[in-house]
Amino acid sequence: MSNLISNIMDCLPGHGKEEAALPRQPSQEEINDLKQKYEQAGQGQVFAFFDGLDSSEKALLFNQLTNFDPSRINELANKALNPAANEDAQKTPTSLEPLPESATASMIDSDAESLQGYYKAGLEEIAANKVAVVLMAGGQGTRLGSSAPKGCFDIGLPSKKSLFQIQAERIVRLQKLAQEGSGKDKVVIPWYVMTSGPTRGPTQAFFEEHNYFGLEKENVIIFEQGVLPCISNEGKIMLESKSKVAVAPDGNGGIYQALLTSGVRTNMRERGIQHIHAYCVDNCLVKVADPVFVGFAASKKVDIATKVVRKRNATESVGLILLKNGKPDVVEYSEIDKETAEAKDPKHADVLKFRAANIVNHYYSFSFLESIEVWAPNLPHHVARKKIPCVDIKTGEVVKPERPNGIKLEQFVFDVFPLLPLDKFACIEVKREDEFSPLKNARGTGEDDPDTSKRDIMRQGERWIRAAGGVVITESEETTPGVEVSPLISYAGEGLGFLNGRNIKAPAVIESETANA
Repeated sequence: MSNLISNIMDCLPGHGKEEAALPRQPSQEEINDLKQKYEQAGQGQVFAFFDGLDSSEKALLFNQLTNFDPSRINELANKALNPAANEDAQKTPTSLEPLPESATASMIDSDAESLQGYYKAGLEEIAANKVAVVLMAGGQGTRLGSSAPKGCFDIGLPSKKSLFQIQAERIVRLQKLAQEGSGKDKVVIPWYVMTSGPTRGPTQAFFEEHNYFGLEKENVIIFEQGVLPCISNEGKIMLESKSKVAVAPDGNGGIYQALLTSGVRTNMRERGIQHIHAYCVDNCLVKVADPVFVGFAASKKVDIATKVVRKRNATESVGLILLKNGKPDVVEYSEIDKETAEAKDPKHADVLKFRAANIVNHYYSFSFLESIEVWAPNLPHHVARKKIPCVDIKTGEVVKPERPNGIKLEQFVFDVFPLLPLDKFACIEVKREDEFSPLKNARGTGEDDPDTSKRDIMRQGERWIRAAGGVVITESEETTPGVEVSPLISYAGEGLGFLNGRNIKAPAVIESETANA
């Protein structure tokens, strides 16, 4: 199966080894037909330098242009650049309300019995090989001072483990827990890793170099999200060079189309997958394929569920998951006025009324993903105005603009939420300190950087050890250095009874029951 999927993806545009072989030379008739298609769409400028290219450059540009529908690009660009003014919508005030209690649960407020029930139900689904994971890993570590994929980044843990390794080992541990709990001979949680053009090759090489971090190669499927042409402010497709269209990834919302075109959805169907956990690579605390989350969503019989953390305060810059005009949606902090942001919950005066902060951590039923073709075309494209290096069509010179000269079109993963009826959507609140520590900024920033990621993992490990009866000793009176607990030893604090009564000098790493802590 792994060879089949690999072969499928290598044959798809943008999903193979781009440098392995040049595309075949198109016939003159094929070139003429493609030129006519673009000229009729008013996008003939992409062929401005075609006749002066050598044969390999012509083949590459032809192959790239074949992957796009210029009429569809025009439609997307027009909607993005000229949003229709709906006067009725402008006159009707937007209605915002928290999700109803029937669609929510909380790791903070729920009773232990309910949470244990979700955990047990989720672990049973995992043991039945019905759960898969999709990792959104298209970002590079540029802001972190690295050109490698963000998942390769070492946040500074004593073990020097990368984000990819931490998450892979959580899958290994969870497979073992499900196997032991069910008595099954083998439990598999397939891991589908979505990359972008720049990160596909390095990600593949990193996994191969590290022997897939203990996972079986055939159960780690690396695929690539799509791209869309960059568009000028006049609605024209831009050229990066005389032989290449300027393109950009289609946003994290491109996950849906990528599942379809990469063959991943077919692979899931063949494996009998029923539940999918999708998340972003930069969250070092993510509970991959979390049994509680899976059990919660499955018990609600929803198509999409999402995890949230409690908003710290009224001014925190986070998007909120709520009901917008009666439909589940995400509203950005900039769209909420001060009065709404500061409103208190009528039933709990000490917490905010709107507090469900979006962390891009989602559950999907496979039955919902089976209908991608139906709803994906209805998802909107958003405009990101950027400074895009491009070729001047008149002079042939490369221009590096000083101000935004075009747009990149992208979709957001949550754009699908409003398409669902409320009874098919649910939300569970989790503890920030246990499940959310994003890596966004360079070291030394003091917020969402490698130091805070490392700190949060080490503090979590210390809490687990204390709960298991261990004693953490630190010589410093300052911030506790904490303890790193290997995911191979504990997924969420379980299995640490061997530390009961032991003294552990922080900072330390617990990698086995015999570890010298």
